[in-house]
Amino acid sequence: MEKGKCTHCGTDNLERNKYCSNCGYELPKIATENFDSPIQQSIRLKTDKRKKTREYIIGAIFFGISYFAVQQLFFKAPSIDKVLMNIASEINKTCPSMVDEYTRLDNAVALPNNTFQYNYSIINLDKTEINLDTAKKYIEPVLLNRVKTDPGLKFVRDNDVILIYNYRDKNGVFVVKYSITPDIYNKD
Repeated sequence: MEKGKCTHCGTDNLERNKYCSNCGYELPKIATENFDSPIQQSIRLKTDKRKKTREYIIGAIFFGISYFAVQQLFFKAPSIDKVLMNIASEINKTCPSMVDEYTRLDNAVALPNNTFQYNYSIINLDKTEINLDTAKKYIEPVLLNRVKTDPGLKFVRDNDVILIYNYRDKNGVFVVKYSITPDIYNKD
C-alpha cells in the first residue's frame, strides 16, 4: 500500500486514510490511475451510453407527461356538460320569466350526455283543458325552427345537444315533453 504524507505535520499515512493519524489534518487526495483493459473500457463506455440514453428517455417521458398534464389542467376547453351547466345557471338567474301570455319559463337544467332541458308552465290552463294534438301542431314546429335558426343556439347545433322542452299545467301537473335531437334539427 502506498503511503500519503501529511502536508501539515509530515507524518506518513496509509493511502486509505482521509485524515492524518498524527495530527488529524485532512490528507491530500492521491489520484489513482485506471488500468482497465480495452475491453473493460469499451464495456464501461457502452454502459455509460445506455445509462445516458435511458436518462434522456425518462426525461423526455417525464416532460411529455408534465406537458400533457399542464395542458389538461390549465388550457383544456371545458366539457360540453360544464358549458351547459353554466348556460343553465345564467338562464336561471332570470327565472321565472314569461315567454308569452300563456307560458312561463320556470328554469333550465343541464342533464348528462349533452342534454339541456327547459321547464315551462302553462299558467292559465289545467291539464284537462289542453288539447295535446293542437299543442303539438303549434308548439313543436316553432321550437324546431328556433333551434335550427336562432344564432344564440349555434353552440347547441355545433355540439349535437339534445333539447328537451318540458311543460306543466297551472297546478304543476306534467302535460307534455318535446325532445329535439340532433338528427331532427340537423336535417336539411
